[in-house]
Amino acid sequence: MWRAAGSKNWKNRKNDVESEVKKGSTNAHSAGAGQQIMSEQQSSAVPAGPGSQSGQGGQSGANGRRPEPGLRDPDWADENFVRIVDIVKKFDETAAVKGVNLSVKKGELFALLGSSGCGKSTLLRMLAGLESITSGQIFIDGEDLAAMPPYRRPVNMMFQSYALFPHMSVESNVAFGLKQEGVRGAELKERVHATLDLVQMAKYAQRKPHQLSGGQQQRVALARSLVKRPKLLLLDEPMSALDKQIRQRTQIELVNILDKVGVTCMMVTHDQEEAMTMAGRIAVMSEGEIVQIGTPHEVYEYPNSRFTAEFIGSTNLFEGTVVEDEPDHVFVESKELPSRLYVNHGITGPLGMPVTISVRPERIALTRKPPEGSYNWGRGKVANIAYMGGYTLYHVKLDSGKVVVANLSSLALGQIDSPTWDDEVFVRWTASAGVVLTA
Repeated sequence: MWRAAGSKNWKNRKNDVESEVKKGSTNAHSAGAGQQIMSEQQSSAVPAGPGSQSGQGGQSGANGRRPEPGLRDPDWADENFVRIVDIVKKFDETAAVKGVNLSVKKGELFALLGSSGCGKSTLLRMLAGLESITSGQIFIDGEDLAAMPPYRRPVNMMFQSYALFPHMSVESNVAFGLKQEGVRGAELKERVHATLDLVQMAKYAQRKPHQLSGGQQQRVALARSLVKRPKLLLLDEPMSALDKQIRQRTQIELVNILDKVGVTCMMVTHDQEEAMTMAGRIAVMSEGEIVQIGTPHEVYEYPNSRFTAEFIGSTNLFEGTVVEDEPDHVFVESKELPSRLYVNHGITGPLGMPVTISVRPERIALTRKPPEGSYNWGRGKVANIAYMGGYTLYHVKLDSGKVVVANLSSLALGQIDSPTWDDEVFVRWTASAGVVLTA
């Protein structure tokens, strides 16, 4: 799991500030991919005076930009290292991003997760400056980026296709951005080689991109993004071009590299497993809005809506109405089950309110005998079996016609003598397994 790390791992921070006075860098375009490679120029923000407001009073930061209020409080500044305020993006009359508010901690790996067209990539491109903002504000380390061009932002972006220069060696690809900033000689060589060592690509420094595997190309793209020491690293579907086995191994490697560097990172992905493996926190997006923010455990175990419950992993949903609601429990009556649903926490709402109970497949047990108790069980027949290696998915069609999916380990199957197709079985779960959804 990602561990937040401070910026103390960056060496020679003074050099980053001094590079501000150097001439601006230019945008590069890959001859093979035709995509923009972002350059970054570090700039130093002047802390705001007490009680100052953005755009009102106080001192101006570098280049006349006003730093954000709250920077005098280090804890507040670290908790709000990246701050997105009421961001809206419209294409003609279509709103791709609708009033998003979000804060990312310093040193955090944060994931934007959602299906295609939900607005996550548009939000990432606005952070990079590759899309204009219709309304709202973006702050990075206290600086308002609204009027800052992409090549001046303290941001680097690793594209989905990596966008490496095909005619350049690995070393030249990594050095390109630094050369654009005027870095030369021993400093250039030292920073490039140190970054290639970090991503374990130093021995391939003279190879061309076409001589590398997909995983190796990804490391070169990451090195090119990290060598300029950005305040924020953006990853756009970083694993999508890799095979599944390579992707799983690379996820952990990438997290370890970013952990060593201590850079703040935001990634976009539609792969739930990738987001849950790599990120410390996840924002689930749908139709241009953030539906839920939390740790992988919080989002998976305690979804706040039906959409999140269905989108993150798989789940069984039972429709019903509240018939008893107490501070420590709630009873729900459903036509889909012969027994009531019992959840060991109360909710806020009137009796008779329609609700949905979410129960994850791995929380459901199969038995051949009727369960004891008068709640959280159903009877049916095995309609389908999917053997997945380490576990087996049982699809049980209840007497009501409702299909319930149970995820059973090999150990659990051995204890009930592995039911087969058309066998009569009972499904059951504990009071703590269900989550009440009202949205």
